Amino acid sequence: MQGLDGPFSFPEKLFQKIWLRGDFDLAHAVTADGRALRVIHPGGWNLLGGPDFKGAQLQLGDATVRGDVEVHLHERDWAAHGHANDQAYDDVVLHVVLFPSAEKSSRSRDGRQIPVLALLPLLHRDLEEYAADDAMESLAGRPASRVPEELGGLAPSEIERLLRRCAERRWQQKVYFARLRLARLGWESACHHAALEILGYRFNRAPMLRVATAWPLSAWTTGEGTEGKAFAAEENRWSMQGARPANHPHRRLRQYATWTRERPDWPARLGSLAEALPAGSGAADFSTVNFRRTHALAKFRAQLASEIGANAIGGTRLDNLVCDGFWPLLAASGADGFFAWWFHWPPGNLPRHVTGALRTLGGFTHQTKPACHGFAQGMLGWLLARENFAGREGCGT
Repeated sequence: MQGLDGPFSFPEKLFQKIWLRGDFDLAHAVTADGRALRVIHPGGWNLLGGPDFKGAQLQLGDATVRGDVEVHLHERDWAAHGHANDQAYDDVVLHVVLFPSAEKSSRSRDGRQIPVLALLPLLHRDLEEYAADDAMESLAGRPASRVPEELGGLAPSEIERLLRRCAERRWQQKVYFARLRLARLGWESACHHAALEILGYRFNRAPMLRVATAWPLSAWTTGEGTEGKAFAAEENRWSMQGARPANHPHRRLRQYATWTRERPDWPARLGSLAEALPAGSGAADFSTVNFRRTHALAKFRAQLASEIGANAIGGTRLDNLVCDGFWPLLAASGADGFFAWWFHWPPGNLPRHVTGALRTLGGFTHQTKPACHGFAQGMLGWLLARENFAGREGCGT
């Protein structure tokens, strides 16, 4: 497919992950023949032959059904792959497709109509963003031990230019995705969705986004116990993989409840605070040390944590909220000057191999070159380009 920076790959296996995780707007899922769909259990992911998911439990309209689920990018793939005449697909009760079509159902071997669900209108994010996240997950499990030897032959000034160029690409992409979110949700809801998504980390992004849809910001600001209801509603879908106690989703939901009760108008406050913020000049014009000193970044960070977030979120998670949520949304809304703030801001949570590679290459040297978000994102962008994701032109060596 064609993306912001060039072609990118969106394999069927990634689409299967989206179904498995429920990473779409389940509350508004309706089959092509008009029946509301509730996913009680998505089924077991079948990586062998036959239907993609076995033993799913679904509610279709007023009926509860059990059976298999087949996933394709297009409805026509059902017939093209020969499933209509294959006994292995006799128990399929739902055909999930990415792109909508005029077909309201697919046909089984005995002529039974199998309802079709198109997910594209229900996705929380742009297809390229899903693909980028999937590539990041792949990188998270790989050591970057070869980074120093691949980049170490370059002069320090060349490495710096390369990482700045890759960081600019990452920034442009984040603003692009934020713009799509704003167009779909509006300012307040976009802020609400982004905050909960980031609080979910990568393993709980999908349930957090479902929570954001089911409980809008007004439900958090006026209702007691919203965090408990939200956690219970997703009780079978939270992932505790690698989650430290501080990052437990219930704890993060309680923090968001405190935040929103103390600052019910926080999206509006964010917009107002940004209007009073002095625009940062281009990232290339300042070192991180000089930028932070000139703009009193530490003081402003504390002010933002208090006035916007009621000090409910701190540490590196606050930095991720600012860099992955606040700055891109503000830039997407038309405000200027946020790239430099994004670039020189503290980096937030980083994979160890990224920080290690940057230190080895001289990107982070504490006093003279403190860790900053821009160089960290530049390294991630370069790693993605090395993996040939999305044809990242201008971000290679």
